[in-house]
Amino acid sequence: MNTKVNLAGVELKNPVMVASGTFGSGAEYSEFVDLNRLGAVVTKGVANVPWPGNPAPRIAETASGMLNAIGLQNPGIDLFSKRDLPFLEKYDTKVIVNVCGHSTDEYLDVVERLADEPRVDMLEINISCPNVKEGGIAFGQDPKAVEAITKAVKAKAKQPIIMKLSPNVTDITVMAKAAEAGGADCLSLINTLTGMKIDIERQTFAIANKTGGLSGPAVKPVAVRMVYQVANAVKIPIIGMGGICTAEDAMEFILAGATAVSIGTANFANPYTTVEVIDGIEAYMRRHGVEDINELIGLVK
Repeated sequence: MNTKVNLAGVELKNPVMVASGTFGSGAEYSEFVDLNRLGAVVTKGVANVPWPGNPAPRIAETASGMLNAIGLQNPGIDLFSKRDLPFLEKYDTKVIVNVCGHSTDEYLDVVERLADEPRVDMLEINISCPNVKEGGIAFGQDPKAVEAITKAVKAKAKQPIIMKLSPNVTDITVMAKAAEAGGADCLSLINTLTGMKIDIERQTFAIANKTGGLSGPAVKPVAVRMVYQVANAVKIPIIGMGGICTAEDAMEFILAGATAVSIGTANFANPYTTVEVIDGIEAYMRRHGVEDINELIGLVK
């Protein structure tokens, strides 16, 4: 049985990876999960300098999901390169580094620093970051900005690049086509949906930032729909994510057109989710007499 999939020339042993920001850079989960089993580890977002993130409270539970406004808190590229990459070197899994920034120059700073890093297989560019120079609108909410940042990163990157799309747009296919036009090798979607929760007893916002990103099972139908739309609009591979908790969830994304899937919020509730999903996908293939996972990608038209 073949579970290998190919993302822009990078072969994964199976289509299951972790969503950025939900798995650290692997170290804290390594006592629960054999990282060698994963198709890839996607690191928490890394910026050119340390980011403190947003003020607390930064997380709130919701029905079938959670809101977070962590604000991409991260130690910066220097510490990441010294501490996190050497840790991941011990494992036989692909490493995808998620890159964030407030301006094109900040993204490029990190991309250039990682260009000659042999342990980094791909870069995932988080374009849901607010573009400070454009008054705070996210890069991923303007197709011209999506194409421009993709082009700029592609010119400097030595690894294949994945553009992570924001669902907080009118038409996701417009953004996907803009990223493809800019030279993206791959797309990942969806990032979180903007949401809000109010604490009625305290009569204030549950999260200090007022709004946060909604993730978890509640967003899955939206994510599956967007992956299906994008898969039918572009020719580059897609990593699907948004509320995946089981192998059945993962199969919905694959049948909709995703080449690989990322598991995020579910890791917080059950740190074994990734391995359970890998086993479940294999069981699904056996049950349906499928020898090659690639036969199932985008099967549902």
